[in-house]
Amino acid sequence: MLTIKLNNMKFHSYIGVYAEEKKIGQNIEIDLACQMQSDQSRYTDDLTDTVSYGAIYRIIEKTVADSKVDLVERLGQQIFDDIRAVYDAEIVTMSLNIRKLAVPVNGIFDSVEITLTDTGKRGADQ
Repeated sequence: MLTIKLNNMKFHSYIGVYAEEKKIGQNIEIDLACQMQSDQSRYTDDLTDTVSYGAIYRIIEKTVADSKVDLVERLGQQIFDDIRAVYDAEIVTMSLNIRKLAVPVNGIFDSVEITLTDTGKRGADQ
């Protein structure tokens, strides 16, 4: 098994329940780990023999830029769906963390964070 990780990606998003979150936006951070079936005898220097972490980054970047959802959980599902649309055959599981750095909660803390895992199974298979 091969795992590719993209750590602490930073984006400005317009997600959130409140109007101000959608109007002025907020900074978020995302970590993603993709586990893939891997045949070590096939490791080459050819980018087409693997999943490009640059391409994964661009998928996430576009998803965040286009999304206006209310909840970070839904954003995470959109990210999974968009990555699977390109790399479904290669990826076994994905896990991601999304951190909102400024939230409308009266308290002292650095961020709030959710973690989602996608096993690729949908519907009755789950």
